[in-house]
Amino acid sequence: MDFNIFMNDVVTKAREEITQAGYTELTTPEEVDDALNKDGTTLVMINSVCGCAGGIARPAAAHAIHYDKRPDHLVTVFAGQDREATDRAREYFEGYPPSSPSFALLKDGKIQTMVERHDIEGFEPMEVIGKLQRQFEEYCEEV
Repeated sequence: MDFNIFMNDVVTKAREEITQAGYTELTTPEEVDDALNKDGTTLVMINSVCGCAGGIARPAAAHAIHYDKRPDHLVTVFAGQDREATDRAREYFEGYPPSSPSFALLKDGKIQTMVERHDIEGFEPMEVIGKLQRQFEEYCEEV
């Protein structure tokens, strides 16, 4: 099997999985600026092809949003694939080192908190869902 064909399939599946969950994919720095400067709360899922993204982070992203309080906007950037968009998003995460997969919660364009890779890797999806929903409790409005 050709490695590039294999990786394209992995990336395509990872993109589809998160967009089917209701997240808008941001692929350019301009799209990132437009999305992250919106009023309200925005959850950014920093996607990747690693095992903890596929086995923990993306399932948590899909299920955490089924909650009484949730972010107004759901977006995603893909680390290692859409590098300029990911780099731009990380400019908004002041005080946090680059981490993927991860989740950033912004309010009115300002970082509030993150669930970083070390909060994801080695945990069960339900534990990560709980971490996200605790953030939603603190920063988001009831829908």
